[in-house]
Amino acid sequence: MSATNDTKFNRTVFLLTGIPGQEDVHLWIAIPFCFMYVVSLVANSIILFIIKTDPTLHEPMYIFLSMLASTDLGLLISTIPTILGVYLFNFREISPNACFTQVFFIHTLQCTESAVLLLMAFDRYVAICNPLRYTSILAHPRIAKMGLVFVLRSAALIFPLPFLLKRYHYCRANVLSHSYCLHQDVMTMACADITVNNIYGLSVAFSTMGLDSLLIFLSYVMILKTVLSITSHTKCLRALNTCVSHLCAVLLFYIPEIGLALLHRFGSSSSHLLQVVLGYVYRLVPPLVHPIVYSMKSEHLRGRIIRVFVK
Repeated sequence: MSATNDTKFNRTVFLLTGIPGQEDVHLWIAIPFCFMYVVSLVANSIILFIIKTDPTLHEPMYIFLSMLASTDLGLLISTIPTILGVYLFNFREISPNACFTQVFFIHTLQCTESAVLLLMAFDRYVAICNPLRYTSILAHPRIAKMGLVFVLRSAALIFPLPFLLKRYHYCRANVLSHSYCLHQDVMTMACADITVNNIYGLSVAFSTMGLDSLLIFLSYVMILKTVLSITSHTKCLRALNTCVSHLCAVLLFYIPEIGLALLHRFGSSSSHLLQVVLGYVYRLVPPLVHPIVYSMKSEHLRGRIIRVFVK
């Protein structure tokens, strides 16, 4: 029986999907995708290089920004090969092991990015609500420990997913909804009861991104409470202005993520195009926008970037 199961598994392949109905123009669609990828890779790499080499930027806010840039680079690298393979070379087939590996890295990095956004919210909370203890609370060793704990949390919770997927048989058409592998997409291809995967996947989502988003919301409630108690209108606006970049990052991350999760679980066949487009927005837009928004809002960082290109 096990030999038969292994044979079925080895012959299984998953088929990645581009934008349905637009196969004739996939090559043209690949051009803006390539442009966005290159710009995102270069921009995030520049952010990391400048923060690493400039001692004046070794502050908690910029350290968290470098964590965000690293996560964005990881997400780009984990999805670039399959997306460009589909659009440039029509390479749609992906083996189960490669697909499950991509599931692990994509979802681990998603959970890590959610945690980084939570740490950035905590940074804004301490800076506004307890500024006198800012440097002591967010000391470098403590930041490193918090980052390590959240990375380990993400990897540990996502680690069982590939093994849960691997135990199933896949005997259908196995045409995925995206040009990369997601757990909620792959598990629906299984010819078996997927209750365990459903329950575990939802549990992981609620205990990571769900909990993180709740804590981010609570941190901004506390920030608003503190800011509204400031009598000076100018100081109030200045304090809120320091949160704009982070709020943009939070909205760019959570709105497409929630929309995509709802479409995967409750969407109909008519919503497939919206599901695909939202998937690309979720993958391509945040890594592109984050460096732009943060460099525009931080005069110090913007000045360093300008000096890099002027030299």
